[in-house]
Amino acid sequence: MKKIFSLLLLLSGVMFYSTCGYAAKGVYQTPKAFISQVYAGAVPQVKRVWLTKEDKGKIADILQHNYSRMRVNYWQLGNETVWVLNEVGKEKPITIGVHIKAQKISQLKVLTYRESRGDEVRHDFYTQQFINAQLQDNNQLNQHIDGITGATLSVRATTKIARLALWLDAKVNNQD
Repeated sequence: MKKIFSLLLLLSGVMFYSTCGYAAKGVYQTPKAFISQVYAGAVPQVKRVWLTKEDKGKIADILQHNYSRMRVNYWQLGNETVWVLNEVGKEKPITIGVHIKAQKISQLKVLTYRESRGDEVRHDFYTQQFINAQLQDNNQLNQHIDGITGATLSVRATTKIARLALWLDAKVNNQD
C-alpha cells in the first residue's frame, strides 16, 4: 500500500510540475516564418542598423537597462519594417516579432517563450492591444496596454519591445 501511495504522490507531483513548469515554454513561430507571413512569402533582404553611443543611451532608457549590441537586424519593404527582438521577462529572453507599417504597430507576436510562467502574453487577447500603437515624443506608447495578473514581467518585456521597435523604425526611416 505504501508503494502505491508513493507512486501516486510521485505521479501527481510530476503532473503538477509539468502543467505549472513546462507548459509555458515554447516556440510558437520561428522568426523566419513570422517574417515570411508578414511579407506574404516575398521576404526582403535583411538590413542592419548600426547603433551609436547616443542610440544605445536612448535604447537603455526604453529598456531600463544597458543595451550591448552594436547593430540590430531588420527587414523592410516600403514603409513596413519587421523587427525580431529579445527582452528578458523574469530570467530568460522572450523573442518577439513586431511588424510596423506607417509608424504604427501592425502586429506584435511572441515567437519564443522561455519562462515557466507568464506566457499569457502570447495570446491574441493580449497582443491585439498593440495594434495601431505609436510612439510618442517621450518614447511611450500612445495607448494603454492592460496588464495580466501573474505575467507582470512578461507584460513589461513586450511593452518595452514594442516601444523599441517603434523607435528603431523611426530611426531607420529618419523620423527621430
